[in-house]
Amino acid sequence: MSTRTLDDAMLAALVRDATAAPSMHNAQPWRFHYTRGTRTFDLYTNRARALPHADPSTRGLHIGCGAAPLNLRVAVAHAGLSAVTALLPVATSPELVASVHIEEPSGRPPDGLAALYPAIQDRHTSRYPFTSRLIPDELRCALAEAARGEDAFLTFPAGAHLRTVLDLIRDAEGYDHMDADREAETARWTRNATNAASADGIPDYAFGPLKRGGAAPARDFAGRAPVKNRAWADFEETPQLAVVSTEADEPVDWLRAGQAMERVLLTATLHQLSSSFATQPLEWPELRWVLRDPVSGTGHAQMVIRLGYGPTGVQTPRRPVEDVLTVED
Repeated sequence: MSTRTLDDAMLAALVRDATAAPSMHNAQPWRFHYTRGTRTFDLYTNRARALPHADPSTRGLHIGCGAAPLNLRVAVAHAGLSAVTALLPVATSPELVASVHIEEPSGRPPDGLAALYPAIQDRHTSRYPFTSRLIPDELRCALAEAARGEDAFLTFPAGAHLRTVLDLIRDAEGYDHMDADREAETARWTRNATNAASADGIPDYAFGPLKRGGAAPARDFAGRAPVKNRAWADFEETPQLAVVSTEADEPVDWLRAGQAMERVLLTATLHQLSSSFATQPLEWPELRWVLRDPVSGTGHAQMVIRLGYGPTGVQTPRRPVEDVLTVED
């Protein structure tokens, strides 16, 4: 077992699972390099896939590039191997955001990652209404524990805090509509699936219905190009939102937040929860800081997740493995 070789088929399978992770506007801003001699995956950012208007600090890009190695770690564990991960391993190379070294299993206690594997390909962003069924307290605790496992925190806004978060999402949507550059950037990453096939971005079949009523956030990626015959729907009056936060707010913290977000999403998927994102206020610095928990007053909000029971959403395209993976001896 100590000399087990990762052949091309297995490398492709591992990267295919890694790239099932979500990323801002499904831009998939990553590239993987595997070195056979050291059995190490290096993950680099692909700045050509950044969103300079909505994500000028690249915080969102780093969150996506944190979610991908979490999936990789899960897939490695499922294969009966161990992964040792280093974030920002080379200080002089900021585009190298993570290294994942593959080892044979040791006697260390399992971290529960392998159990999350079935959720990797089942997790899809759902832009549909959820039911009013409440998430049980024990499941909320399990989701919070999943975030803590990646050095982050997960809280569930309620009462006045929830109303504040919803107001911030609404305000951010208004700002977006008044910003022509952001509108054009979003349009760049949306696709008319009937006219053009693409391996990235958000296809129109994944937009979900138009929001007719309800308080739940439902970002409309159609923008100024409405989709023909798109349905209308009422969303939740009391949405169940969760906020991922970290103690500090540096690139390494953004990567940790991405790993925590994905671990939460996979755990939620295993428990039949659907999910989507409400990133609008996170994209405006003057709104993002207000998302902080008013009780603790500490931490930096990194992601707002909408959770609930309802349609699981549809699979969105991913770039072919050969476009994102290089291998050397």
